[in-house]
Amino acid sequence: MKSLERDLRALRDAGRKLLVPYFMGGLSENWTEYVQAAVLAGADAVEIGIPFSDPMMDGPVIQEAALRALARGTTLDSICDDLVRLDTTVPLIAMTYYNIVLHYGLERSAGKFSSSGIRGAIIPDLALEETEPWIAACDSSDVATVLLVAPSTPLERVARLAAVTQGFAYASARMAVTGRAEGGGEGERVVRSIRRTSDAPALIGIGIATADQAKQAADVSDGVIVGSALVQVILDGGLASDVEAFIRGFRGAIDG
Repeated sequence: MKSLERDLRALRDAGRKLLVPYFMGGLSENWTEYVQAAVLAGADAVEIGIPFSDPMMDGPVIQEAALRALARGTTLDSICDDLVRLDTTVPLIAMTYYNIVLHYGLERSAGKFSSSGIRGAIIPDLALEETEPWIAACDSSDVATVLLVAPSTPLERVARLAAVTQGFAYASARMAVTGRAEGGGEGERVVRSIRRTSDAPALIGIGIATADQAKQAADVSDGVIVGSALVQVILDGGLASDVEAFIRGFRGAIDG
């Protein structure tokens, strides 16, 4: 079992609801200060986006953040170099696209992630049937491969995804790109489908934009992932203190 899943399971089994915020790596010169603020406010792990010019899962907010990061010259190398200097006590998870790790080299990418403190990777355009080379490249690097389960995924395929995923299962609440949405979506149903065959931590993401939505999702899962709403705070000029307040609000809601 990879250390990401071991640590998240331990928190889950102790009764804690997991909170995983998302940040776009390289969005600003001081972007790691936002990460530190989130950890201080109670994040249990942090998802780090590696910007890509042609994302398939990202909505307008994350796309804008990626374009700004790319305009600054952000690369996989520059993000990992920044993370090496980051002093944090929680696991980091890269969110990226297969073209990036394939171009960089699978084993080289896994090694680079591991050496910079990244203990998991979410690659949404990597199909289940094509995961073997990437997972094999990560075997000696303690980098977990986190797979997504969508509301449209047939139960038979959910079982296969749940058997392969490492770290946790990413339960997508909506058939949509990232961004704000009304209501709770279908996260509860997706989590139930995962739990038919797997005890892996199941976290709900996509469309979790408010503390109330986070609480509703956490009540029916092991935790939540928040991305676009948090990134919007930064795009609007928010400071690290604003990020800390935002995460504290979510932390209080899911703990309540």
